[in-house]
Amino acid sequence: MALTVVYAADTGHVVGALALSGAGAPADVAALVGRALPMRVGLDEGRVATLPLKAGDLAVAAVDDEPAALVDPLAFGVELSPEGRPKPTLVRLATWTGGAGVALATDGLTITVQVAAARPAKVVALVSDDQDTHVLAGELPAQQTRLKLPVSLGLGGRHGVLVLVAGWAGRLEEADVT
Repeated sequence: MALTVVYAADTGHVVGALALSGAGAPADVAALVGRALPMRVGLDEGRVATLPLKAGDLAVAAVDDEPAALVDPLAFGVELSPEGRPKPTLVRLATWTGGAGVALATDGLTITVQVAAARPAKVVALVSDDQDTHVLAGELPAQQTRLKLPVSLGLGGRHGVLVLVAGWAGRLEEADVT
């Protein structure tokens, strides 16, 4: 059995995994996900927020067998070799604990990690908003634990949020604007 993963090219987060027997998966990400990979999170009253990751922002890699990546893909990441090719072994990403988290306000999305990294970490976040999706990008500075990405939202709304911080497990959850 071979494991193929679809990952966010900017942060390395695995966003989907499939196990194949026989022929390998297509190397073209669009052949696997179409124009976008929809990430879904349940909201209140049976509503579902869909956060589409565009195929152009994703990549595909054949990796060593890692069954846990099929259950919780956002807990894993793909590292690139110095030549820019995906390494065959997935990396288990740091988990969010303690005071770490995601907070939505009318003027932005605040992301807080528990431990500051030695190097800047790329950040990609998607926030649902009725029929639209806000795509936010930034960089968590070295030696910092908090980053605020600007977005304009109405007070009291419930949104689906996908947060990818390089080195940290991805978060797909619902959040209220406070």
